[in-house]
Amino acid sequence: MLITNMVLGSSLFTNFNPSRLAPIFGLNSRERALFARQKLISKVGQASGSSNRRNLSVYARQAREQSVTVEEEEISQMLETMPSLKVFPGQAHPLGVSEVEDGINFAIFSQNATSVTLCLSLSEREVHNTHQEMIELTLDPQVNKTGDIWHLCVEDLPRRNVLYGYRIDGPHDWHQGHRFDNGMILLDPYAKLIEGRRIFGDVRDKMSQFLGTYDFDSLPFDWGENYMLPNIPEKDLVIYEMNVRAFTADESSGLDSKIRGSYLGVIEKIPHLLELGINAVELLPVFEFDELELQRRPNPRDHMINTWGYSTINFFAPMSRYASNGGGPSNASREFKEMVKALHDAGIEVILDVVYNHTNEADDENPYTTSFRGIDNKVYYIVDLDNNAQLLNFSGCGNTLNCNHPVVMELILDSLRHWVLEYHVDGFRFDLASVLCRGTDASPLSAPPLIRAIAKDSILSRCKLISEPWDCGGLYLVGRFPNWDR
Repeated sequence: MLITNMVLGSSLFTNFNPSRLAPIFGLNSRERALFARQKLISKVGQASGSSNRRNLSVYARQAREQSVTVEEEEISQMLETMPSLKVFPGQAHPLGVSEVEDGINFAIFSQNATSVTLCLSLSEREVHNTHQEMIELTLDPQVNKTGDIWHLCVEDLPRRNVLYGYRIDGPHDWHQGHRFDNGMILLDPYAKLIEGRRIFGDVRDKMSQFLGTYDFDSLPFDWGENYMLPNIPEKDLVIYEMNVRAFTADESSGLDSKIRGSYLGVIEKIPHLLELGINAVELLPVFEFDELELQRRPNPRDHMINTWGYSTINFFAPMSRYASNGGGPSNASREFKEMVKALHDAGIEVILDVVYNHTNEADDENPYTTSFRGIDNKVYYIVDLDNNAQLLNFSGCGNTLNCNHPVVMELILDSLRHWVLEYHVDGFRFDLASVLCRGTDASPLSAPPLIRAIAKDSILSRCKLISEPWDCGGLYLVGRFPNWDR
């Protein structure tokens, strides 16, 4: 991945003093020229390759002999496209990306991080391009940190089609539970939209980088003047469990190829659902997941595609590859709402099968780090500090989300509310819900704070709430799952 460094206080920009930035950051013409030259030299070095040290040495010697002359035309082109950004300290809340008076605000939690760098790409991701060029802005902990939240506001960013992620570093003490690696660009846990590959199962793009994005340009979704929630009593529910993509992916669905396996495909099959006599659908996971995760490294299952989706990358973003015709994250968000509205108009409720017991990041032996592990592993996962801080596995998938840690609990609550308020879903079925009843040390809790918070929440308590009352660690709660009379 080609990275454009715009690090505050770096040796490249000798005139910069982060403590004197106040609310503003920009590049004058001299600094922009220096930056362009540095970037071009970096590209020359990359072009030489790294597999043959002798060739690289010869190449470097020749470059020195020729004084590494940089063509004026290329510098000129570089300067024309070089962004001039102003940054402000920003604010700690809300987490994720938000539009504020001064620009676009970015905020992310990390209790144990020692450095955080915001990575931005100001152009739409190119299909099959895993080398997305990015700008990097390193946050000053004296200016851009409040408590355990790192934040930065960037002025004059586009209101959509910006891709972003974070480089985060911190203690490298494995035995203390830390897994920091600033060589990775990490996904924001609070990203509401995610850009990755556009076509489901496209093996040409199987190593796709997943990045956050946002859309403050699109108009709010129109739910309609006479729109109403079905509000079907629980005792009257007839639930049909289904996978969004598999429901219409095959040509036997009779749908146009552009909408097969999509949210819009479900809409076309509502008459069929009504003929079945059902009044609620329970959708297998629709949070963003990587269906090609098994193909990223050699293993006995590296020929397989994860079509069920029980391997969450992010808890806020709808699965982008369920958009019609490879439409991407913004279209996925809108079409998900169109699906919910159409189902509700037909008297059918929407219940989501949600996976808050683990994430896609697997185990310590073969980790697939995309977000939480690199942001603050010790906070987001339950680790065994008596056994070299290995991840505990009560999910059967390599890790266990630390659900009753205050920060993780708030993340889950925020996620659930988001799906109710933004997408109007009617309820949730919690996969391996007994994990949600474990404390930060993995011990079973008779009154788990997360479950109580859901049951007492003014928004969530009105939803349909269904638990799968066991986990892979033997916590069997059938008939005695804590519920606070819900």
